[in-house]
Amino acid sequence: MLLASALVAAGLAVSGVSLMQIAARNPQMAQATPPLQSSPPPADQDKPPAESKPGGERPTTPAPEPARPDAEAQKAGATPALPPAPAEKTAPPIPDKK
Repeated sequence: MLLASALVAAGLAVSGVSLMQIAARNPQMAQATPPLQSSPPPADQDKPPAESKPGGERPTTPAPEPARPDAEAQKAGATPALPPAPAEKTAPPIPDKK
């Protein structure tokens, strides 16, 4: 018990001395991150926002394209945005329950 009390007292003394040295050497605290700088304004800021329509649809500019074009578009030369799934990721069709 006496040894534990001595160790706690020694720890408090070392902490107090360290805090006094920090306060004496550097009265102002260092800033961890640099101050924030404003970002440049977007290039298309002069364009008005797209018209909103009732019904919950969000306007997009340009319109999104499907990841897999339909068969006619593929024949015309359109390439899919996503590669085909690898063989180990495809599974046989699930049989119907009767």
